[in-house]
Amino acid sequence: MYRYDAIDKEMLADRTREFREQVQRRLAGELTEAQFLRLRLMNGLYLQLHAYMLRIAIPYGTLSSAKLRRLAHVARTYDKGYGPFTTRTNLQLHWIKLKDAPDILDQLAEAELHAIQTSGNCIRNVTADPYAGATADELDDSRVWAEAIRQWSTVHPEFSWLPRKFKIAVTASQTDRTAVRSYDIGLRLHRNAEGETGFEVMVGGGQGRTPYLAATIRPFLPPERLFSYLEAIMRVYNRHGRRDNIWKARIKILVAQLGAEEFARQVEEEWAASPWEADIPLAEIERIRGRFGVPAFETLPARSEAFEAARASDRGFARFVRHNTHAHKMAGYGIVDISLKAPGETPGDCSSDQMDAIADLAERYSFDEIRVNYQQNLVLPHVKLDDVPAVFARLQEIGLATANIDLITDIIACPGLDYCSLANARAIPVAQAIARRFADMDRAEEIGEFKIKISGCINACGHHHLGHIGILGVDKKGEEYYQLSLGGSGAEDATLARILGPALSTEQVPGAVESIVETYLKDREPGERFLDTLRRIGPEPFKEAVYAEAH
Repeated sequence: MYRYDAIDKEMLADRTREFREQVQRRLAGELTEAQFLRLRLMNGLYLQLHAYMLRIAIPYGTLSSAKLRRLAHVARTYDKGYGPFTTRTNLQLHWIKLKDAPDILDQLAEAELHAIQTSGNCIRNVTADPYAGATADELDDSRVWAEAIRQWSTVHPEFSWLPRKFKIAVTASQTDRTAVRSYDIGLRLHRNAEGETGFEVMVGGGQGRTPYLAATIRPFLPPERLFSYLEAIMRVYNRHGRRDNIWKARIKILVAQLGAEEFARQVEEEWAASPWEADIPLAEIERIRGRFGVPAFETLPARSEAFEAARASDRGFARFVRHNTHAHKMAGYGIVDISLKAPGETPGDCSSDQMDAIADLAERYSFDEIRVNYQQNLVLPHVKLDDVPAVFARLQEIGLATANIDLITDIIACPGLDYCSLANARAIPVAQAIARRFADMDRAEEIGEFKIKISGCINACGHHHLGHIGILGVDKKGEEYYQLSLGGSGAEDATLARILGPALSTEQVPGAVESIVETYLKDREPGERFLDTLRRIGPEPFKEAVYAEAH
């Protein structure tokens, strides 16, 4: 994985030293909370319902064992011994004391971690494919490009105070594991008709109060021109983006108002005036690629006798293989997904002890690498098939062997009203109640791929617009209610979910999900996923079932 160079380390040391001085001024009363606000947000520090929350960046979701152990140590020492991994592949700690924040940032910097630009109106943590470098269906390692974008965008003087926060995702695979069309800028590396490799550039995606899927403004961009084109997009946004209305400040609103064609025209005009010097040379991309290194894969047979024997003799292991493993580009290896969604637990939460154990597994079995994905799960990207049974056994011991990736209990949920001052309703208890209702793994397998996503407010941190069932918490005269939507997808067939009907009470939500599932099982045709059935028969049968149950 990428190793920081001397410039990276010096920048982090300077940044943490500056922030320590700012915190001391705040604690001494020399800064008001309003004056301190921008300073803390640019260093990932929020003030939530009960305490400060620190959002720690995990660039393109890649961790070493040492980094994960440092996160475990910080959570254990300065928080309550756990933290949730988020849909932005970050880690959040919700019980931070302000006086401890500088020490935490120092300790993170020692491990090449930070919280820079995890908040504020800037370019946030860049997302890449969590299977990058491991899956056979990629044209390139998307982390290389994400790292280059990180270096280009971090404390970029022109884009450090944008009209609103800004998010970029990169994928280079046929399968979209980043929800690339839901980002402000989505980049998809592909080949054109001539066989050349370049980027499809998509702009204007986003969720929140007004959800949009990004529009393609350039079907093919040569890789060597990427950074001047990104700058052209950012300049058009910086020039026209609203700063007088927070709800209309995102680039998605600008693209929608101008129209994708006009927005693209303005970007192309700006880009035409950009000098080639605005681009990062491909030699620099290769330098970055070299700093990732290549795991020392062994030449192995495609079939593992130990793996096959364990699958034949252990029903639980066989289920784990079906749902939590993925084909690797190298013969004899597999990609192992670690679910942080045991039914009844808090989605995405990982304890310090579990982090330490996963770090040990990565060090021993996965070339010292762990990935975080936007589904709030973890990944061991390079595991020998011979070693998968041992990994599974250890995951069982630490309570992380749930075989439910992409099944109905693999629920995304934001912190909601349990933590967040912006939330209207709780998300975690609703996710737990639904997961308990479908805890029977045989039934979950019968249902098949089924993605439930829950947000506690319209900011959509739980990606409810992209859920097969999306659940949005709303406030009705001081009571928590939940609005259900159907038909969202963050995959290659990206779609936004549509509202099903009136909001339901907390108690009604699990039954409503049950009614939707039962309608699907009754009406599906052989081989259909839930989305296939919904698209074929429409929402009315599901709506009738939900509101008949509710009333």
